[in-house]
Parts: sequence; structure tokens; C-alpha cells
Amino acid sequence: MNLLDGQVALVTGAGGGIGRGIALRFAEEGAAVAVHCRTAVEAARDVAARIRERGGQATVLRADLLDEDACRRLVEEAADWGGRCGGRGERGERGERGGHEGREGHGGPGGRLTALVNNAGVQPLRELPGMTAAEWRTVVDTNLTSVFACTQAAARIMRAQDGGGTVTHIASIEAGAPAPAHAHYSASKAAVVMHARSAALEYGPWGVRVNTVSPGLIDREGLADAWPDGVRRWREAAPTGRLGRPEDVGDACVFLASRLASWVTGHDLVVDGGVTARPAW
Repeated sequence: MNLLDGQVALVTGAGGGIGRGIALRFAEEGAAVAVHCRTAVEAARDVAARIRERGGQATVLRADLLDEDACRRLVEEAADWGGRCGGRGERGERGERGGHEGREGHGGPGGRLTALVNNAGVQPLRELPGMTAAEWRTVVDTNLTSVFACTQAAARIMRAQDGGGTVTHIASIEAGAPAPAHAHYSASKAAVVMHARSAALEYGPWGVRVNTVSPGLIDREGLADAWPDGVRRWREAAPTGRLGRPEDVGDACVFLASRLASWVTGHDLVVDGGVTARPAW
């Protein structure tokens, strides 16, 4: 439907899983996509290559999102690339060493960036009684502090351009329904939802809409073999009878970044096949 025709989007953690699905759906709807990764360079290159094979524009940018300055440089690099390709035309991997490993002499905010999807995150298992403060901080800084830093940098760029822009955080249904050994993850995702609401309030006058997408269990290769009981229980609990797919999350992000959601901000869009609608008693 070309819902994002002419847009330039940065998707963090886009090398695989949900991020891959988001990046591909954005490209299918007409956006030029900056594919971020930290260490999964080959996976990110594969995503960018698939976008180009389908006639789209993509670049690969690397950054360690635990570094606040790297977050800012990553966003600036994406905007700079977007200004050069204008949402069309450039098909190379310029700026592949962006973000924390960015090009020497890169200047301040410029170019064009219309959409940011804060997808990068971690989900380790650790029970609260044995959790260390360092383990807690790693999850919170990766899942929450990076969202704060990237959003702040993107909003400053979007404020200066016609049409503003959109920011979408990938949260989780665990923001409201924690699972055992996921206390740090659930707390970080609950904070991500509240950050989006606060950012919608404060960045709204700048022309920037901020929302969250909260996925349920998203299928991935090997999940059914690694967690057969969990997959079975999810399918039994879901009114739709299936696990989610990365493109289901991508569709939600496309909607929120498109003109169809021009009056939607501060909203948490749950994408879970109806699991949270089921009574717990």
C-alpha cells in the first residue's frame, strides 16, 4: 500500500527476529531503512541485502547502545544517510561503520529521519534472589536507557523538519504480566511504556508522535524444540491459536509510523493474538 513511501526509518536491533520483520515490512511499504546492529553484522547485512533485492534502499549501521554518545551518533548517521538518499535512490551500505564506530568528522544533526523503532533489547533469565545490581543495570540500560537516548536524539532532528516524525518502542505484554526470572526485563518494559507516554506528552508539540508495541510470544527458529511446553500452553491460551510472527509486529509498527495513525500517540498497541484478553481465573 506504500504507506511509508518517502520515509526514512532507523530500526535498532534489526539483524534478526522481530527487528528483521520490522525492517522488511518498513521497506515493503516504501521506507528507506537504516538497519542497526551491534555485533550481528552479517545478519544485518543479510536484511539490507534482502531489502535491496526487492528494489528498496537500506544501509547497515553499527553501534553499542549502552553508550549514550553512540546512540546519538547512530541517529545522526541514519539522518545523514536519509538526507543523501532522500528516501529513494541510494542502494549501498554507506555508513556501515556508523554509531559508536562512526565515520571520522561526522557533523551534527542533519539530513532526514522520519521514523525510529527502538527494538533492540535483551531478555536474560535470572531469579530475583540471586540477581546482582550489575545484571539488573545491564538489562535496564539496554532495554530502557538506550530508548531514552535514541528517542531524545531523534526528536531533536525530527523537530527541525517539516512533518515531524514518529518513534515506536518495542515493549512487551510482560510490562503488565511478569514471568518468573524476568523481573528486570518486565520492569524495563513497563518503564518503556511509561517513557513513551511521557515522550508523547513532551515531544508532541515538536510534531513527534511516540507509541509502544507490546508483542506476545513471537515464533523463532528452534523455539518449539527448545520450549515445547511453553509453545503448547501459548497456543492453547491464544484465541487465535498460534504464536506471533515478526511481521505481525512489523505491521503494527508500520501502522503507527503511517498517516493512518496521525492522531495516535502515547498508546500501547498490544500484539499478542488475544492472550491478554483471556481471564486469569
